[in-house]
Amino acid sequence: MTIKVYVRERLKVGSGVKEPRYRVVAVTAGSAEEAKMKIKAAHFRKLEIEQIAKDVNAEVVYLHPMPENKRGSMKK
Repeated sequence: MTIKVYVRERLKVGSGVKEPRYRVVAVTAGSAEEAKMKIKAAHFRKLEIEQIAKDVNAEVVYLHPMPENKRGSMKK
């Protein structure tokens, strides 16, 4: 089993803004023998994520956003 890096797009980044658009949600490893990976930054650019995944032989999984009507509302 390969290492998987789960990524989602940030919600509060507008179009045309020069900020990283992705957030790493989780990282999984196949077995105990595989190297562990520590994430230091909070936000990444797509090219940065793909380069990191290439260097550690990982697969990047892009999570799709949940539709607005499926989300729960905040409790008051």
